[in-house]
Amino acid sequence: MKSRAIAAFLAMLLSASARQWQLALPGCHYQFPRDHFSHPDYETEWWYYTGNLRDPGGHRFGFELTFFRVAVNLPQQTVPSDASWRPDQIYLAHLALSDIDRGEFYHTERLNRAGPGLAGIDSSEGRYWNGNWQVRWVSLETGEQELRAVCERFAIHLDLTPEKPFVIHGRNGVSQKGAEPGRASHYISFTRLRASGQLESNGGSFSLTGLAWMDHEFFTGQLGSSVAGWDWFAIQLDNNEELMLYRLRNKSGQADPYSSGTYVDARGESRFLDSSQISFSPGEFWQSPVSGAAYPVAWKIAVPSLDLELSERTSLKDQELFSRNSYSPAYWEGAVTYSGRIHSQPVNGVGYLEMTGYKETQKVGAH
Repeated sequence: MKSRAIAAFLAMLLSASARQWQLALPGCHYQFPRDHFSHPDYETEWWYYTGNLRDPGGHRFGFELTFFRVAVNLPQQTVPSDASWRPDQIYLAHLALSDIDRGEFYHTERLNRAGPGLAGIDSSEGRYWNGNWQVRWVSLETGEQELRAVCERFAIHLDLTPEKPFVIHGRNGVSQKGAEPGRASHYISFTRLRASGQLESNGGSFSLTGLAWMDHEFFTGQLGSSVAGWDWFAIQLDNNEELMLYRLRNKSGQADPYSSGTYVDARGESRFLDSSQISFSPGEFWQSPVSGAAYPVAWKIAVPSLDLELSERTSLKDQELFSRNSYSPAYWEGAVTYSGRIHSQPVNGVGYLEMTGYKETQKVGAH
């Protein structure tokens, strides 16, 4: 689901009609490595990287780098004579750093058209980029990737190596988000990427290692009008298992029946989880002093079929992406930790949590 909110928001603003775009429908015949790159026949697409990292002394960081492509229904009279400047594909990117042990969070964004190489997704070059923010595939065969991003406050360079094959979420090639045909996405993840590299921040240089997660999703007109937002959990456990869980939230605050998830075992085999198999219970709320939104930053999660009970916490409550000058809505996305049990064994883990669609007085119920 992953500032997924931003791409969906831009698609709503920029597209006069979704009918010209291809829908995410069951029976998709994926072709890899081709399908790791752009699908311009779909309205919205994103490539999403998050991770939890440490330096040799144990100093903790989280990072987020996301690339979005949004198709625009462009009236012919607005098309510039130079086709390289056509704004019929808009490229958005977000970059964030959570310095967990210093208690600091920084984020920035950029918006571009393709222009003469300003931004894009190129399968022949094996990369996604927006300015000097880039992910390059070192090997299409092994899935090794290189991430680089530079901004005013920090610079990060990571080498990413898959420890498991990628996963296709959902059933029959789609992650369904509603009852109607096309209320769905094609959703692919690398759920366990070994990460190592360098961070330059606060006048210091840090050698980092840890785990990253990569999502790639493409769709048209994904969510229905009854959905107010979502809560998305990326969970990487220390027993070498992962879960992706998302809780679509109706305007009543309750979970939508099309909420779902994926469990990935230690061998990399995946299993679909429908909403009846997952229980979410929000705990402590943190209220943003800038947007006024109240976010549940602590959760209890249960999946009885896995004998799984987890508590989610964060050491840095203020990981809200908000800007008064932004063209996108505020949302919370940050590094979190998990503890509990699975298969009757104690377990701990790390991951990322994304929460969208929260208002100043909104509270959410358990499911």
